[in-house]
Amino acid sequence: MKPKREPPDTDHEDLEATPPSIYDAEPPEDDDLWFLPPEDEDAAADVYLPPGPRAERGVLFDPRDWHAAQSGLSGELAELAVTFGALDERLRAGPEGWRHRLALMDVSDLGWWTGDRIGVDRLALWTGLRIGATSDDVQALFRAGWAVRRLTSGAAPSAGGWTTGLTAFLDRQAQGIEDVPEAVADLAEVMGHGEALHPVTQAAMAFHAWRAVSQGDGRDTEAAIIAARHAASMGRGGALFMPLALSGPGALRGTGDPSDRLAAWVQGAGQAALSALLHLDRVSAWDRQARAATAGLSGRTPPVLIDVLAAWPMVSAPLAQDLTGASRAAVQRNLDLFTQRGLIREVTGQGRYRVWTAAL
Repeated sequence: MKPKREPPDTDHEDLEATPPSIYDAEPPEDDDLWFLPPEDEDAAADVYLPPGPRAERGVLFDPRDWHAAQSGLSGELAELAVTFGALDERLRAGPEGWRHRLALMDVSDLGWWTGDRIGVDRLALWTGLRIGATSDDVQALFRAGWAVRRLTSGAAPSAGGWTTGLTAFLDRQAQGIEDVPEAVADLAEVMGHGEALHPVTQAAMAFHAWRAVSQGDGRDTEAAIIAARHAASMGRGGALFMPLALSGPGALRGTGDPSDRLAAWVQGAGQAALSALLHLDRVSAWDRQARAATAGLSGRTPPVLIDVLAAWPMVSAPLAQDLTGASRAAVQRNLDLFTQRGLIREVTGQGRYRVWTAAL
């Protein structure tokens, strides 16, 4: 019988002589233990408390970057100011309905960028008669109606200070400073840092900042309307808002650094303002032509109907009846006469629920 072999005594083996494995790592130095708090107790309490190290808090939209972008676009800003100034004077001298017409058109075009896509004919029916909504787009119509009201009346979002003015502008009334919505307070802080900037630059900053701090389906619409109203503060009160979407949403699609965003904003707003100015030229020419062509018609309906067609891009018979105060028969008779004389055209091609527009 073979003797039982005893296991080797490993307690006294020289383990340090064992060659290292390729998977072994050098033991870390104390300085490499990043997860340990520093020896300074004040620093540890200030920075290393849960949830962990905090990054330095900076300005959400640094006004120095926007000021540098503004300096590089001084020529473009001057051209925009001239175009908007001409639009402002045209609206000061023109009828009140022109502002309403441009607001309906701009909000309708804005909807193609935000995704609401409310046609100007449906928007006119909704704002004029509160009809035309369906279960699928009632919220979109509510937003569009709010946008038209804010572009044509009421105080600007910065009136009385950004916190107070914006809270009222967005229909988010607060009882005290502690009740101000967080997004409103954030935007007010951003705009407070940019008080020295040009109103157009401030509007661009407000647009991008509101999209960054706000939430909800109406965020993009609110951002555009806030910026449009604030940009018009450089005028003399004729134009209550700066058109942004009449020539396409180029002003709203700016991305990248502040220079790229502001360049897209200035270019798009300039094109939209020029488009609005040219459109009012056509409306003014049509108004003179329509009054000359209907001078021989009797009654009070023809001149009032011309005012309605100049203020509303699309008009239905019920809407014209409500706005003119005339009977349905008188309105329909004059619409037929205007169509026969080439002053207006019917756009639906239907026998019912017809809509007319001025033949500019």
